[in-house]
Amino acid sequence: MRHIAYILIAIIALAALFGIIRREELGRLMAVQTLFDEDRIVSNFSNMDELFKTVPMSRGDGPVSPLPEGEPIDLPPRASEWIEDRAVTALVVLSEGEIVYEDYFLGTDADDRRISWSVAKSWLSALLGIVIDEGAIDSMDDPVTKYVPELAGTAYDGATIRNVANMASGVEFDEDYLDFWSDINRMGRVIALGGSLDDFTLDLEDSRTAPGEEWYYVSMDTHVLGMVIRAATGERIPPLLEDKIVQPLGLEADPYYLSDGDGNAFVLGGLNMPTRDYARFGQMIAQGGMWQGQQIVPSDWIDRSTEATAPAGESPADTGYGFQWWLPANARAGEVFAIGVYGQYIWIDREQNVVIAMNSANRDFTRDGVMADNIAMLRAITEKAHEARTD
Repeated sequence: MRHIAYILIAIIALAALFGIIRREELGRLMAVQTLFDEDRIVSNFSNMDELFKTVPMSRGDGPVSPLPEGEPIDLPPRASEWIEDRAVTALVVLSEGEIVYEDYFLGTDADDRRISWSVAKSWLSALLGIVIDEGAIDSMDDPVTKYVPELAGTAYDGATIRNVANMASGVEFDEDYLDFWSDINRMGRVIALGGSLDDFTLDLEDSRTAPGEEWYYVSMDTHVLGMVIRAATGERIPPLLEDKIVQPLGLEADPYYLSDGDGNAFVLGGLNMPTRDYARFGQMIAQGGMWQGQQIVPSDWIDRSTEATAPAGESPADTGYGFQWWLPANARAGEVFAIGVYGQYIWIDREQNVVIAMNSANRDFTRDGVMADNIAMLRAITEKAHEARTD
C-alpha cells in the first residue's frame, strides 16, 4: 500500500508539473472549446488577443485616413429584425467613400478589434497580387512546390498557385465547424496547443480530385498561399502586410494576427481590427486598388482576383469564387464579397461605389438560407445607399 501511495503521489506531482508547464496551452485549448458559447462569443470575438498567441502589426505613424460622414440613410424596413436575428455586432456602410450608416450592437463599440475569420483570406489575396506584381512570384501557374519543396509528396503536390487561390487544390479536407473531429477543428486545437500550421499542412495526404478540377472549400489552401509568399519573399506575412497594405491604408488602430507556435500568422482567418478598418480595405478594393492617390494593389489584379474563375463545385447559395473572393449568385457587375464564419462580411459593389463592412456572432450561420438572405439584405442596403445619393 505504501508503494502504491508513493506511485500516486509521483503521478499527482507529475500532473501538477505538467499543468504548470502547459498552463498557457491548456488555457488556449479551453478557449477553443468555449469560443463560440452563447454567453461568450460576442466578447471573445472582440478580445481574441486575450485567448491566443498573436503577432502585432503597426498602423505606422501616419495620419488616419479620413472616412467622411455623408448624408445618413435609413436601412430597409426588415433590417432591425435581421440585425437581431443575425447577432450583428457592427455595421458600417460607405457610399462613395463616405459613412452613411454606422452602428454597433450587443454591447460592442467602434474601437473593438474584431476577428475577421475568413475575411482575412481576401486580404491575403491582395498581398499575393502585390507580390506577383513585384516579381517575387513568377506565375500563378507555377506549382506550389517550386517555392515550398517540402510540399512534395503531400496532397498539395501537383497543385499550382492558381489552383489553391481558386480553392481547387483537390485536397480532401473536412471544414465542418460543428464536428469536433473535423479537420478544421483539429487545426484549431493545433493553434491552441502552440503547434505548427506548416507541419499540420505537410501532414495532409488525401486528395478528393486532381488539382484544378473542382471547387472545394479548403481553408488550408490559404495557408499554402501564405507559405508560398513567405518562401518567395523571405519574409513573414505580418511585416509584408504591414508595409504593403496596412500602413498605406492609414488604419485607425494597430491590427494583429492570431498565430501558431512557430510565430506564423493565421492567415486563413486570424486578422483583428475595428470594423471601420475593414471598410477602408473594402473601399480601396472598390476603387481598383487605389487609396488616397496611391495605387496599393495593382488594378489588373483587383479585376482578375474578383472574377468567378474557379471551376464548378457545390458552392453555397450558388455563389462563384475568384482568387480568395466570393461572388453572389447572379452577380451584378462589380459585386464581390469577403466572408467569414459566424457572419463577417465585406460587401463591395464597385458599380454603385458602395461598401458594407459587417461583423456578427451568429451561431446559426450554417442554417440553410442564411447566406442567401444576408446577401439579399446587403444588396438592399446597397440600393438604399445608391438611391439616397441619386435623389
